[in-house]
Amino acid sequence: MKGINLLMLVSLCFMGFFYAQSDRITTEENEVRKILSDQEIAWNKGDLINFMKGYWDDENLVFVGSKGPTFGYQNTLASYQRGYPNKIAMGKLHFDILHVNSWDDKTLQLIGKYTFTRSNDQPTGFFTLLFRKINGNWKIVSDHSSAESVP
Repeated sequence: MKGINLLMLVSLCFMGFFYAQSDRITTEENEVRKILSDQEIAWNKGDLINFMKGYWDDENLVFVGSKGPTFGYQNTLASYQRGYPNKIAMGKLHFDILHVNSWDDKTLQLIGKYTFTRSNDQPTGFFTLLFRKINGNWKIVSDHSSAESVP
């Protein structure tokens, strides 16, 4: 009987641990989803400064796109400003989140699809974001985005 009680106690402890992990993941995922939602809103207003608030403001930020890696927050912002000089070029942005993986309590990976809707085209592609919790806030520290290839 004591063995059964001990087994039940251990089982309850493990269940509590897994539920706590699930709650943490849900909270983390909601926080990064909010960042992407805020980025969509800023982009669709033509506001690159507020769009960039989701990124780590540091020289170690890395953005990898079709032209290779760009290092640093200011360089990434400048690249966005060159590529999207006005609201017409920016169009409307929509993110679809395909997968979120929490590596630990300070690291999260998100895979998604982006779609731009503009008057003359609708480019799409995929992205992988690496988020780190820095000073209590989730920030994108690495962004690898690529255009969807058309057959």
